[in-house]
Amino acid sequence: MYVVGLMSGTSADGIDAALCEIGGAPPALSARILHALTEPYEADFQRRILDACLPERSRVDGLCRLNFDLGERFAAVALRLIREAGKTPADIHLIGSHGQTVWHAVEPDGRVSATLQITEASVLAERTGITTISNFRPRDVAAGGQGAPLTAYADWLLLRHPTAWRAVQNIGGIGNVTFLPPLADSVSPPLAFDTGPGNALIDGALAIFTNGRAAYDRDGALARQGMVDEGWLRLLLAHPYYERRPPKTTGRELFGAAEAARLIAEGRARGLDDAGIAATLTALTAASIADAYRRFAPAPPAEVFLGGGGRFNPVLVERLRAELPDSRLLMHEDIGLSSDHKEALVFALLAHESWHARPGTLPALTGAAHPVVLGQITPGQNYAALLRETWNG
Repeated sequence: MYVVGLMSGTSADGIDAALCEIGGAPPALSARILHALTEPYEADFQRRILDACLPERSRVDGLCRLNFDLGERFAAVALRLIREAGKTPADIHLIGSHGQTVWHAVEPDGRVSATLQITEASVLAERTGITTISNFRPRDVAAGGQGAPLTAYADWLLLRHPTAWRAVQNIGGIGNVTFLPPLADSVSPPLAFDTGPGNALIDGALAIFTNGRAAYDRDGALARQGMVDEGWLRLLLAHPYYERRPPKTTGRELFGAAEAARLIAEGRARGLDDAGIAATLTALTAASIADAYRRFAPAPPAEVFLGGGGRFNPVLVERLRAELPDSRLLMHEDIGLSSDHKEALVFALLAHESWHARPGTLPALTGAAHPVVLGQITPGQNYAALLRETWNG
């Protein structure tokens, strides 16, 4: 099947899109990216999304409009992707759209009680004519799971090593990890959870330092100019989230703009300049990832695959390498997988599995009571033909 995967992540910096060819069934599932692209949001639109994620700035009328505006943008990107790949919408079987997370409600005991992703699937199906599967996370939450990290199931299907444990570490706005047992191990389950802040605190601090002119610390330039306040770093690592046992998830609700502002004030009270605060927040991301490995990894990972925007921050990567001296740090590209478009591939794969009535999670990964088929189907013009093709051979 040809499936388009669409994703806008926690950083809300743009739409990642991938046209994928997917076939077979687990454990012999095959998936490859045929063409991919990223469409950045302009600064004003990114601000609309980020404001929608803040209760003090969000309004129901704005959220309603944003849901449809995102649908239009996702549809335009999907059509551009298909055109650039030399295909037409009639060639495509499905769209898998993650949409945009605006709220992920984690209770004090770690239970996820609700999650909200927007991007109107009806607009996607109408504009493209392609049956669209969206809203993947709520079904897992309804079954008692965290609703995340959903990339972990794709890691389980595609990235296990024959003989060694692997960790797949995404560093987006929030960091998340999947610990994968080797293929030779038929007993050990995988484990996945959010490690804590990825780029969110660093990005939030840079936006404040520059009055919105910079959305992130390009090449870690500001952090490299500063000295890490090791005493403050130890205090920051005492945050109760890091001690909570998996499965667990978090988001900007805990490690977002408000927390960045609070930490800037705290850092300045300690006498740090902007560079020192950026250096310490960057070190916090690396240290919290390594701390999660030491606390919860089922076995020391021989290899750690880095994905997400954080892999482009050399200061962060250097710090993480120092924190994990016994693991080999690799990029997804080292095994022929695009880091930039992996999450778009994931939601194409999950749409494929949902269409075939197969689960898109493992309870060991999300904490759900049982495996569940994810998402909601919005029929496109190809819906009846696709049903016949899939179920009648």
